[in-house]
Amino acid sequence: MKEIVIAFRSWQEARHFIQQQNLLRGILWPGILYTLLSVVGLILFLISSNDAVSWMSETIGIEQWLQKERSEWLSFLFVMNGMMLRLVLLLFYFALFKNLVLIVGAPGFAYLSEKTEALLEKKDHQFCWEEVWRAAQRGIRFAIKNTWLEALYFGGLIVLALIPVVGWITPLIGLLMQVYYFGFSMLDYSFARNQLTPKQSAVFCSHHKGLAVGNGLLFFVMHLFVLLAPAYAIIAATLSVRQVKKV
Repeated sequence: MKEIVIAFRSWQEARHFIQQQNLLRGILWPGILYTLLSVVGLILFLISSNDAVSWMSETIGIEQWLQKERSEWLSFLFVMNGMMLRLVLLLFYFALFKNLVLIVGAPGFAYLSEKTEALLEKKDHQFCWEEVWRAAQRGIRFAIKNTWLEALYFGGLIVLALIPVVGWITPLIGLLMQVYYFGFSMLDYSFARNQLTPKQSAVFCSHHKGLAVGNGLLFFVMHLFVLLAPAYAIIAATLSVRQVKKV
């Protein structure tokens, strides 16, 4: 719980940091691009998810069976399952979209994390493409690995979502998985700069799950103001790792 509080406080501090360091202009245009991609992706999801749910329903034969049974209670159960399935599919879409952003934006995230720490330590920030690219490559490998893992997990959740009542918990499981993996991705840029191996990074995050969950959860909430969500996440992650190191 203490680490979740640290992660939440770091997002507030990130806002002050961006204002103090006049970073808003530098992160605005990438934020606009991210927002446009999010809107286009959401439209495509709404179209494809309806087709996917309808295809599953026809393949399994649920609609025909419900019409035969004519039970309001059974209809209610399967309507609820359809809603849960759509939510799980939405989270799966977001996982794929998020990992694509992490892959494409890896150099920018690495640079922003590096620059944030330099400003915090009041050092002159010298841009070095080799260092940025090294950190970006690690971020890309991490995102690719997570894509396969999350696809596997979501495959299980989609099957579970088809089970009445039991499947209603699947969106919560999917959400918790999403916030943890995204928070971990943002924190890993700071871990890499502190010379932690990917294995050491995973061990650290397993012992400080609150930092990853808190950062990832606020990233989701920040989508009410989509524009600056990724930049806030990376700056807040850098600030939270520094706070934990001081403790």
